[in-house]
Amino acid sequence: MGLEIFIKCSTKGEKFEIIRYKQMGFNLQGVSISMDEKVDAEIINENGVAVVAFKTASISNVEGINTISDRIKEYIDQNRPNSLVFDFDGVKFFSSQVLGLLLEVRAKLETYNGRVVISAINPRLHRVFKITNLDKIFTFFPNKESAIRAITSEGTTGSTGSPP
Repeated sequence: MGLEIFIKCSTKGEKFEIIRYKQMGFNLQGVSISMDEKVDAEIINENGVAVVAFKTASISNVEGINTISDRIKEYIDQNRPNSLVFDFDGVKFFSSQVLGLLLEVRAKLETYNGRVVISAINPRLHRVFKITNLDKIFTFFPNKESAIRAITSEGTTGSTGSPP
C-alpha cells in the first residue's frame, strides 16, 4: 500500500494543512494542524467517575501532551479512580504520543483493577485504534454520558473492536 502526503505551510510556518493523505483508506483532505496550538484538557469527577475531557481539536504539541500527562498522573496518584473516561469530543487529530498516554494510564489503573474507557472518538481517529489493534483493549462509548452511565451501573456496555 502506498502513502501520499501533500502538505501546505502557511507563510509563518506555524500551521500545516494536509492537502491529501491516503494510506489504508485514510483521506484527511482539508484537515488543518496547528503545530503551536495549546493542548488543553480538564480533569473532572462526574458521578464518582474521573473524566479527562480534551478541549483542543488537535492534540499534537509535545510539551502540551507532557503537561496534560503529568496532570493526569498526579490526579490518579491523589484520587486513585476506579475508572477514567478519556472524552475526545471535538478532537479531530492527535499524535501517536496520545496513544502512549492512554496505554500508560491504562497500565497505571490496572495495578489496582481500575479501567480506562474512551468516549466520543471521531470515526477517523477510531481507525487508528483498529490499525494498531488497540480497539481490542479499550472500550468505546458514543459519548461521555453513556460511558459514565455504564461505569456507574457497573456494566460495560460499550463496544470493543467496532466504532461507537
